[in-house]
Amino acid sequence: MSSLAGRVALVTGGGRGIGRAIALRLARDGADVAVNYRRDADAAAEVVREIEAMGRTAKAYAASVDRFEECATLVAAVLADFPAIDILVNNAGIASRGQPVADTDPGELERVLRTHAFAPHYMAKLVLPTMRARPRGDIIMISSVATLYNAANGAPYNMGKAAVEALAQTLAKEERKHGIRTNIVAPGLTVTDMGERLAKATRGVASIHDLDAQSPFGRVSTPEDVAAAVAYFVSTDGEYANGQKINLHGGG
Repeated sequence: MSSLAGRVALVTGGGRGIGRAIALRLARDGADVAVNYRRDADAAAEVVREIEAMGRTAKAYAASVDRFEECATLVAAVLADFPAIDILVNNAGIASRGQPVADTDPGELERVLRTHAFAPHYMAKLVLPTMRARPRGDIIMISSVATLYNAANGAPYNMGKAAVEALAQTLAKEERKHGIRTNIVAPGLTVTDMGERLAKATRGVASIHDLDAQSPFGRVSTPEDVAAAVAYFVSTDGEYANGQKINLHGGG
């Protein structure tokens, strides 16, 4: 897979879990990386240190991307430090609380939708002007295989991920003429802090790895699996992919 040298990536929620793995993989492939985080400054700083150790440039930026004003400040800060934003990975996410629609708090619905649907829209809107001026742009939406099933007791999350996939398909058509590709990576259960909590709450296990034996290929997927799919889409090997989705669930 070809190098990303000379390109700048902005990864939301890039300090931990899937976002961390994506930031590190893009840096390993040659990109400079802006790492967004909301609360865990230490984790984001460690990602920056690891990227710098590869000889790449990186910087961490605090912002809650569910607020347009904070997104605008974030993008302006990144563009002040880097020449452009060539790759946007909309990864920041939160879980819903597992309640049926009848019992879902309206505040939870708004929080989840703002994070999964509003934030990617805000970020895309803000990066598009500079991205259009670049030789190539890539926007990656991190969705979920939840959209394949729309399981009970998860309407806010299901709705948010369905919305971000609709946004991706819309952008793929709108921005193609500007050389911008928009694609979707949709993980299943993944070895992260959120995945660990989900496994314990919904599967009744002590550890997410208790599910390895019954998972495809004998293991639960990892953040690095997700990062590899992102790396494909933004590489020259993936330059003809636009409006596409990879479901990372080992085949179901």
